[in-house]
Amino acid sequence: MGRFFGRRHKPADIPTHDPTFGDPKAAQLVSDLQSRDWRAVHNFLNVIQDPDDLQYYLDFCVEQLGVQAWIEDWIEAEPQSYLPFLVGGAHAVEWAWLGRGAALAKHTLPAQFQIFERRLRKAHELLEHAIARNPDDPTAWAALIKCGMGMSLGLEEATARFREAVARHRWHYGAHMSLLHQFLRKWGGSHELASSFALDTAANAPASSGLASMVVTASLEHWRMDLDEAESEKYLNSDETVAGFHTAADQSVRHLSYRRRLGWQRDFNMFAFAFWETDQWDAAGAMFDALGDQFTRTPWNFLVGESAEWFARARAEVAKHRS
Repeated sequence: MGRFFGRRHKPADIPTHDPTFGDPKAAQLVSDLQSRDWRAVHNFLNVIQDPDDLQYYLDFCVEQLGVQAWIEDWIEAEPQSYLPFLVGGAHAVEWAWLGRGAALAKHTLPAQFQIFERRLRKAHELLEHAIARNPDDPTAWAALIKCGMGMSLGLEEATARFREAVARHRWHYGAHMSLLHQFLRKWGGSHELASSFALDTAANAPASSGLASMVVTASLEHWRMDLDEAESEKYLNSDETVAGFHTAADQSVRHLSYRRRLGWQRDFNMFAFAFWETDQWDAAGAMFDALGDQFTRTPWNFLVGESAEWFARARAEVAKHRS
């Protein structure tokens, strides 16, 4: 029912989106990227030791527009460093998807597919160079999963790349999320495959990793992509699905061992959305209490309209109904 709450009225207390969540390091990285100061970017990324932290900050490089215009300068200046190839390759994957557009394949123009394929080939090449220069780092392998998904390399190749990533960092957040998306029906998998992978990961991953949120991701993707409206609401509000959300929360955000690592807001937003959509008011309220105004665009962008407004609508409805 959450999707239809307050649609005609703009909610109060709409938060402003801050992708850095107040992290001064992330804000400085974004500033350096915008200034095309690759030396500063190198100096910052080069000292990060934790692979999940590197993935987190790399995502800011990926999402920054215009990196393709100056990345070759960095590559030419530091041809032996893996970092310019990693940044350039991971960004090129996102740049390829930007060129393709978000429409279904049947609504995508041939020219868009040509741009998509050309940029993905470039991304693939750069990421292979990154791996050759730093074989122990899992980050490029994780990026290659999404790159291969766009290139239609299939489930077997995606799984092989995932295994390379997790051999280097067992519970790599980005690698797990990328393989989960490859396992979705829309990319050649199935809901059963994606759900099984998510449940197995949730059962075995450390609570501190936050990977149990994959259960929510798999369920929401099935709800919004695979089913018609009547079936989707029945599925999402079924006892089994709702119980799965609570179990996943107990395995992550509600577990005593959970830690608010970089990017923890993603996990809480996923659970806030899922609990709100299924009228689990108190459970959703706990998520909103932890978040404050720190919303992520996903999953609120699953709904038609502005993510910030949906976040505010949901928060207001939860406040009205919780105990």
